[in-house]
Amino acid sequence: MNRERIVARYEGSKPGPLFITIGAMHGNEPMGIKAIAMLEKMLEVEPITNPNFVFHGTFIGMIGNLSAYNRHERFIDKDINRQWSVENIERIKKTDQADLDTEDKEMLEILNTIYDACEETKASKLYILDLHTTSSFGGIFSIPAENQESLDIASNLHAPVVKGMLKGISGTTLHYFKTDNMPIETVTITFESGQHEEHKSINRAIAAIVNLMRTVNMVLPNDVENIHDQILLEYSRNLPKVTELIMRHAVSESDNFVMKPGYTSFQKVEKGEVLATDKNGDVLSPESGRLLMPLYQKKGNDGFFLIKDVL
Repeated sequence: MNRERIVARYEGSKPGPLFITIGAMHGNEPMGIKAIAMLEKMLEVEPITNPNFVFHGTFIGMIGNLSAYNRHERFIDKDINRQWSVENIERIKKTDQADLDTEDKEMLEILNTIYDACEETKASKLYILDLHTTSSFGGIFSIPAENQESLDIASNLHAPVVKGMLKGISGTTLHYFKTDNMPIETVTITFESGQHEEHKSINRAIAAIVNLMRTVNMVLPNDVENIHDQILLEYSRNLPKVTELIMRHAVSESDNFVMKPGYTSFQKVEKGEVLATDKNGDVLSPESGRLLMPLYQKKGNDGFFLIKDVL
């Protein structure tokens, strides 16, 4: 495995699943990597402070888009988290490496790293947590894949769950990293822990990782401090437990899209409200609902998402 890509590894004393946490799938989102590195140290110290601590399985933390992360860019040639499809992976595998662009090579290395980890650990089940942050401030949230176990795990992370996102976008890790495409049974969840440069995003990401470990029985509930739950519950206070996608406003570089300043995730907006401008003039909200991930960075094809409360 690429040792520069792997930023954390912890082997349990008891058998259990393989849990891979990926940070910086977008290179301008460093807080997930910091959370992974800090969590590895916490795991190493835990048996000293808690002699009864038992860890089941293997935890691996890795950098997603390593090239973009080293340059603190969202991506180099294309958004890697819109390229994960069976057809695209087949194309990459069949193409000479000299003809692959930066993100193609990154994807091949990510896959090889995960396959190697599955082979080395001999685990029968793989959990993947894809950590992200957003360019805007606002609530944290999780995005499940379209299966019941992923939804159950996401619901246990003590953050709003956003359903329907896989229908609004394509080519994400949630679309590809599932049992049909992987060597072992696989469940994937995405977690958004806050704003790109907000240091509290690190603590929220750590809490999400620990809560997932508890949910899938890699650690015992008695070994998890209440602070991890409190961090997430406090930030999610007054936010809906479950929301669903209404629409995605797609943008391209030629649109000259500019989000109006001051919007945050989960902020309520009204139908007809001016949310942004582009080359054609004002961009209006097509429905009343809540705003999600308004775009406040140069790179990106998602101007904003609109969601509605479910629960």
